Amino acid sequence: MSYPFDPELAAAVELLPKLDLTDLQGARDALTKLRAELPAPDPTGVTVTEVLIAGPAGAPEIPLRIYRPDVPSGPVGVFDVHGGGFILGDLDMVHASNLTLAREVGAVVVSVDYRLAPEDPYPAGLEDCYAGLVWFAEHAEEYGVDPDRIAIHGISAGGGLAAGLALLARDRGGPAIAFQYLGVPEVDDRLGTPSMTAYTDTPLWNQPNAVLSWAAYLGAGVPGTADVPVYAAPARATDLSGLPPAYVSAMEFDPLRDEGIAYALGLQAAGVQVELHMFPGTFHGSSLVEHAAISQLERSEEITVLRRGLRL
Repeated sequence: MSYPFDPELAAAVELLPKLDLTDLQGARDALTKLRAELPAPDPTGVTVTEVLIAGPAGAPEIPLRIYRPDVPSGPVGVFDVHGGGFILGDLDMVHASNLTLAREVGAVVVSVDYRLAPEDPYPAGLEDCYAGLVWFAEHAEEYGVDPDRIAIHGISAGGGLAAGLALLARDRGGPAIAFQYLGVPEVDDRLGTPSMTAYTDTPLWNQPNAVLSWAAYLGAGVPGTADVPVYAAPARATDLSGLPPAYVSAMEFDPLRDEGIAYALGLQAAGVQVELHMFPGTFHGSSLVEHAAISQLERSEEITVLRRGLRL
């Protein structure tokens, strides 16, 4: 199918990686190879360290990567959850973007290397994220951060995990979350929205990939059934009250578009302050085309809304 993408994005579509999620290890290896071929990110102005923290009971330790800006904008932090459809990704996947976040927001950024499905299905990844957030809040002052001024940040499946994390923290009486940045969030396992059913061949992410993603995360035969918890698929939540203020982005030709929009409207209906922006002519992951003006707008807006959400 042909799509009226933004011209700068359309010119680069054929250059983007094509991942076959039916060969999961091959897809993971391809991402690793792609990163190795890219220029090393600029670490200027940021000190990077790593720690291992205790995982949930009976689970392995969790690696965290911590980014400390040399010139902080205030006593603020960002807890980052990488994307990858619950089945791909690691700390290196978001290393370059987290360097930029730390430098341009002026916040301490903590990135969590959560367990991936299908080897470790729900709730493993989410519980790792929760443990990481609790650790950050408990150690915030050591890093010059006010524990009441930590935002959570995630894109794609990372956005879905961040949304689930906000629900979990609310219901467990867990760490305070000042703001939630939900970039193109993957939040609905039912796969029935108009954008999900329509976009079966869009670049980088499409309906067949979403089917594989949810089956790996929840288990074969589970997605779409009545037994899926709201923490796994936040679109199922009927009570969104009491959640932190949020920003939700959506891309025009993205199968996740409609579930993200619906989640933002649900937050608004529940009395949560929310900002929603759909970027025209875009597709899932189109920000990889960094030179495109629409991608630069998306990135600059990310920095702006995080600074505003953290009261900087």
